[in-house]
Amino acid sequence: MIAHGFSPFLAKVDFETFFHRAILIAAAALLWPLLRLTDTRGMADLQLAPNSRWVRDLFTGILLSAIPLLCCGVLFIAFHIYSLRHSFAWIAFGKTVAASIAVPVIEETFFRGLVLGVLLRTGRQYMSIFATSAIFSLIHFLKAPERTSTFVTWTSGLNSIAHSFARFGDPMSVAAMFTTLFLIGWILADGRLRTRSLWLPIGLHAGWIFAAGAFNRVAHRGILELPWLGKNLFVGIVPLGIAGLTWVIMRSWLRYVYGGKV
Repeated sequence: MIAHGFSPFLAKVDFETFFHRAILIAAAALLWPLLRLTDTRGMADLQLAPNSRWVRDLFTGILLSAIPLLCCGVLFIAFHIYSLRHSFAWIAFGKTVAASIAVPVIEETFFRGLVLGVLLRTGRQYMSIFATSAIFSLIHFLKAPERTSTFVTWTSGLNSIAHSFARFGDPMSVAAMFTTLFLIGWILADGRLRTRSLWLPIGLHAGWIFAAGAFNRVAHRGILELPWLGKNLFVGIVPLGIAGLTWVIMRSWLRYVYGGKV
């Protein structure tokens, strides 16, 4: 399409990023046979309900996830684990903002909306959360490294699939990041179940993406402090603890606004 003058804006997007998101969208679109098979006819069958306070839940989720992570980042700079960059890339920051808007909507609709909703119909809530969180974590590793397909051809997608297991070459890093992503997946599922809505998990997800992405635009890692901190704000014991803190605050806030009914 780019070579023939269609959608020239795609030339600025890394093919691996585009391909990864396209797979999620395709998976969500093709879930309808599973929904038909399980006799899922509406939101109620997925244990979802209309949320009249969606704006409050959305922005509260953003604040609950972004503020603790950004505060953690400030401490990293203060202790010289990270250092400030000499320049700020506004275009890259714009991509972070765009990802913070699009990715949570796609992934939460797919994982916490459809996949978890279908699995909950088995009546095994914790097993459903466990399975959804595990799939959510693993899917983040099934992505080829950037610039794998520098020249896009008809077979670039197959090439990306062939290189999608490249990250498993570093098992220690994979295990550390998987643990944090699994906890995040569980927190998002908990927020979804307690509000019977996707707006709180979308907000939480957006806040994490924005905070981590924005921090990476203004600072870069100085030293590697494994197992406390890995290559980014999602790897290590400290990020795991920050995610746990967000979970505690989220639950406390939900008990307050719902009067202990959740």
